[in-house]
Amino acid sequence: MRHAIWALGFSLLLVAIPARAHHSFAAQYDSTKPVKLTGKVTKVEWTNPHIYFYIDVKDENTGKVTNWALEMGSPNALMRLGWSRNSMKLDDVVTVDATLAKDGSKLANVRTVVLTSTGKRLLAGSSEGTTP
Repeated sequence: MRHAIWALGFSLLLVAIPARAHHSFAAQYDSTKPVKLTGKVTKVEWTNPHIYFYIDVKDENTGKVTNWALEMGSPNALMRLGWSRNSMKLDDVVTVDATLAKDGSKLANVRTVVLTSTGKRLLAGSSEGTTP
């Protein structure tokens, strides 16, 4: 009996982990709050279920630099849109069109990325479901 309870508990844990990892766009982001950010890439996490990258953004009024977390689609979805692991590198300057997180944190869901050095515009596989 003890093994059955342990197995049930373990099974519930395995089911809960993927459910927690994936979220709906509307649960985390506010589609009425678009934002355009420009900054230098400080980190890229090319992992499932979503790719995240981070940029340092300088506030034009205060001069303060803040690091933003930016969420894109899955690696597979981005590869279908023309991305590769080498499309964006550390220290690249990018401009993103994104949607702010509801909680007011420095997190946004990206719709497009423009690489400043080349002017290349890449779609980011936003789960918002609309095209700007």
